[in-house]
Amino acid sequence: MGSFSVLPPEARRFEGKVALITGGASGIGAATAKLFSKHGAKVVIADMQDELGHSVCKELNPQSTIFVHCDVTKETEVENAINHAVSMYGKLDIMYNNAGISGESQCNIPDNTQADFEQVIRVNLVGAFLGTKHAARVMIPARKGSIINTASITSIMGGTAPHGYTCSKHAMAGLMKNTAVELGHFGIRVNCVSPYAVLTPLTKAYYNQVEEGISNFYSNLKGKVLTAEDVAEVALFLASDDSKYVSGHNLVIDGGLSVVNSGFCMYPQ
Repeated sequence: MGSFSVLPPEARRFEGKVALITGGASGIGAATAKLFSKHGAKVVIADMQDELGHSVCKELNPQSTIFVHCDVTKETEVENAINHAVSMYGKLDIMYNNAGISGESQCNIPDNTQADFEQVIRVNLVGAFLGTKHAARVMIPARKGSIINTASITSIMGGTAPHGYTCSKHAMAGLMKNTAVELGHFGIRVNCVSPYAVLTPLTKAYYNQVEEGISNFYSNLKGKVLTAEDVAEVALFLASDDSKYVSGHNLVIDGGLSVVNSGFCMYPQ
């Protein structure tokens, strides 16, 4: 189990809880799996990156963490992952639809391909739909649960990412709102977490920037860099009883970027 350890019992917010995280083998998903486990949760990591997924499990408690291979675009695999969680641990309290891809980096629509656009929609939006659908199936009888989707700042803004990615995240926010209305009747909360550019190897490569470049050029909140661990803390809040009356909310983590009009601003940029 390496050097990983859980918090003292009195500090754990997820003691006795079961969470499934798609895309849990790396980035935001891995950071969230580690944080949830630290707070006493039993965690199921669902991902296509088998080696990385098993590696994360080895860092955590092997008695309370398992890996399931899952392609979120395939309903049978999503259903199997959720069934496996219930079979292993008896229930599902938290469903975190986190798996996602950015797609091709071409921003000009004449250069976009239909195949790439559809693949981004399948992974980001259909994956969240399937995760929500099958989580609801097991949460409705229990009349409780928390479903979280990783959206993005692009769910509320245009011009910050390619078309497929932006469309998928706008639609994810709509899916969250609709399912929050339906599932609220069963005591189930549904929310989104929408980060700006998170400092990961993928982000560095996409923006062709090192940490200092992302911090100083792209963000509004200077001197700070958004990390996967920061997003995990917000997911912890949305999954826990601390947010027991929060549902239908798209919680934006952007350092104030979305309130700034960079083309018409009286303050130096």
